Amino acid sequence: MKSQRQAKILEIISTRNVETQEQLLAALQAEGFRGTQATISRDIKELRIVKELTNLGTYRYTTSSNEMTGTFSSRMNTIFRECVVGYDYAQNIIVIRTLPGLASAAGSAIDAMNLSLVVGTLAGDDTVMVVMRDNNAAAAFCGEIKNLIS
Repeated sequence: MKSQRQAKILEIISTRNVETQEQLLAALQAEGFRGTQATISRDIKELRIVKELTNLGTYRYTTSSNEMTGTFSSRMNTIFRECVVGYDYAQNIIVIRTLPGLASAAGSAIDAMNLSLVVGTLAGDDTVMVVMRDNNAAAAFCGEIKNLIS
């Protein structure tokens, strides 16, 4: 249940402007999840979610771009961004296509993130398979990949 809730949190903050924990809790409840403000607070900490200033002068929850740099080196971040040529998911499995010979680097970058929703990675020459805890986590992580390589 926790991994499903956290995946839904990532999905919500990637598709909506959520300014407060109360708004996030209401959005989760509207999606059928139960919890408390304290639970949401712990999830935000575990997922390393931060508030960022929008161009409208308000704040919104987002995954930290600094987290990516802090979690694995900026060099690995660059390698990941430059080597990924495509990605897709089916249920809880993500397949990432890379330039030839760079799948291991992309897999290492994902492993270095230490995300609780990632069960593991398997890399070949130009393909990485990422096994996620559930389908929602795979969808949310694909959104993060899109943001990272854009």
